[in-house]
Amino acid sequence: MIEVTLNTKERAMLIALKTKDVSKHLVEEHLAELDELADTAGAETIFKIAQTRSNFDPAYYLGKGKAEELAQLVELNNIDLVIFDDDLSPVQVRNLEQLFNRKIIDRSGLILDIFALRAKTKDAKTQVELAQLQYMLPRLTRAWTHLSKQYGGIGTKGPGETQIETDRRLIRNRISHLKVQLKKIESHHETQSKGRQDQMKIALAGYTNAGKSTLFNLLTSAEVFAEDKLFATLDSTTRTLDLESTERILISDTVGFIRKLPPNLVASFKSTLSEVRNADIILHIIDISHPYYEDHIRVVDESLKEFGSESKKEIKVFNKVDLVKDKTKIDYIRSTFKNGVIISAIKGLNISRLKKMLKEIVERTYVEKEVAIAIDETKLASQIHKLAQVLSTNYNDNTMILRFRSNKVNAEKINKLLQSNGKFATPVERKLNIS
Repeated sequence: MIEVTLNTKERAMLIALKTKDVSKHLVEEHLAELDELADTAGAETIFKIAQTRSNFDPAYYLGKGKAEELAQLVELNNIDLVIFDDDLSPVQVRNLEQLFNRKIIDRSGLILDIFALRAKTKDAKTQVELAQLQYMLPRLTRAWTHLSKQYGGIGTKGPGETQIETDRRLIRNRISHLKVQLKKIESHHETQSKGRQDQMKIALAGYTNAGKSTLFNLLTSAEVFAEDKLFATLDSTTRTLDLESTERILISDTVGFIRKLPPNLVASFKSTLSEVRNADIILHIIDISHPYYEDHIRVVDESLKEFGSESKKEIKVFNKVDLVKDKTKIDYIRSTFKNGVIISAIKGLNISRLKKMLKEIVERTYVEKEVAIAIDETKLASQIHKLAQVLSTNYNDNTMILRFRSNKVNAEKINKLLQSNGKFATPVERKLNIS
C-alpha cells in the first residue's frame, strides 16, 4: 500500500500598500507579520507584494491596473486566496472578488479566522462569533448565502426578499442573541472580580507571541497552553502567585495584542481583557529578540491606554534574551528602560530578579495600623481578622488594641467599619521595611 499525504494548505498572496506616511521597512515588517498570521491560519504564502501609491484607491485598494496585473499572477500560480494587510471596504471587497475570482481577505478577517480557530471555551467562542458576524454584516455578497441553510427554513423568508437581505436579517438576529450571551459572560466576570477585590492582582500583557503564557506557567506551575504561534492563548487564566509573602496574590494570563486589531474583536473581548483593566500591577512582556520590539511596545502601550490602564504600576519585562546575539541591544535596553527587567522565560533566566521587583511593589502597597476597640466588640475584631493580617493584640482595661497589616483597600474598609461602629481610634500608619 502506498500512503499519499495531501497538502491541504491554501496558497496565498499577501498584499500591502506603501503610502507616503509609511516607511519601506515598516511595510516589510507588516508583510512579515501578515505572513505569520497566514501561517497560523494554515495558509502557505507564495507571494508577498508591496505596492507603492500616494494613497489608497477607494475602488480597488491598490488601483485597477495593478489589481488586474496581480489577478493574472494569481491565475497563473493557482493562488487560492489573496490577503490584504489593511481593512477593505465592502466596495473594495466586491470589486476585488469579481476581478480576482478568488477569496479576498483583509487583516481583520484573517485575525478573526485565527481567533475562531483558537477559541476553545464557550466564552471565547461567543466573543469571537459576535465579532465575526459584526465584521461580516456590511460585507455580505453571494458567498454568504450558505447562512440560510444554517439558520433558515420554513418561516424565515419574507415575500419578495432577496437572499442577501435574508442573510443580513439572520445575522442581525444572531448578533442580538450573542449580545445577550455576552452580557451574561460580562456579568459572570464582574462577579468573579468582586470576589477578588481584596486581593492583589497582577496581569500579564504584551504583544502576541511575546512569551506571556510561558512566563505564566513558570511563575505559577500552571499548564496553560503555550506555543510559538500568534494568539496561542485567548482565554484569561488566573492562578495564585507565591512571592514568599503572607498576602495572597493573583496573577492572570491574557490574550495578546497586535497592530490593527479589529475594533469589533476588542469590544467583544472586553470582559476577557477586564483582567488587565482591574489589575494592580501590569507585567508588560516584550519579545526582545524581535527586530521591531519597540514598535510592539508602542502598540501595547496604546492599547493599555484605551483600557484606561496607562497609569497603573507597570514593569516592562524583556523576554527571550537567550535569542539575542547583539549584546549592544541589551545595553541599550538597560540604559533606556531603567525600571525594566531582562529575562528568558523558557530558560528561567533572571526570574528571581523579576520576583524581587514584584515583591517590593506589593510590599509598598501595604500599610500597618493600630486601632483600639471595645473589648466586647468580638464581631468587629473578627471582621478585622478577615480583612487584614493581625500582627498583635493587646488589652488595656476595657479596650482591645489591634495592630494589623493590610492593603490600602482593606484598610479603608476597616476604617469605615470602625467609624460606623462608633469605636474608632485614630490609626497610626507605618512604612514597611522592604527586604
